[in-house]
Amino acid sequence: MSAKPIRGRTTAAREGDAVVLLIGMRINHFRAVHQWLPVMLSMFRMLKELARDPGRGLLGRVLLTASPRTYYVVQYWESKEKLYAYASSPDMVHHGMWSIANRKERAGKLRGHVGLWHETYVAPEGGYESIYFDMPEFGLGAASGTVPVERRGRYGKDRFAYRSAP
Repeated sequence: MSAKPIRGRTTAAREGDAVVLLIGMRINHFRAVHQWLPVMLSMFRMLKELARDPGRGLLGRVLLTASPRTYYVVQYWESKEKLYAYASSPDMVHHGMWSIANRKERAGKLRGHVGLWHETYVAPEGGYESIYFDMPEFGLGAASGTVPVERRGRYGKDRFAYRSAP
């Protein structure tokens, strides 16, 4: 992601559906570092794994902190199919981490020291719009590139109405 602002108004160049995954963790007990630190580190391992293979479908991501306890990643994906393929692939970090969590849960060994969550949204073309004003590429714009806002419409209602060529 470029740190230099792009002058003027731009919008995300995304065409087609936008797939957004919000995924994160909440530290329920700060002193249980041995429980939550591996979870946090596994997220970084997954992001590194995805960065090495762009063909898996991750277009971009933004790391965020909601509070001293809650951390999450906004991820932009090519398609829900590629997201599902990554999540269920037995040779990827995500699958292995969920296998460990599921085994611990079945064995009654989870102690509630760390919470996990995710939400996935598929916004069809025409169901999302964006505008960036004197900003570096960010969010969906960083994941898909940007175009001058005039190409998609100066107003939000115009950008919502934009459709790519079939």
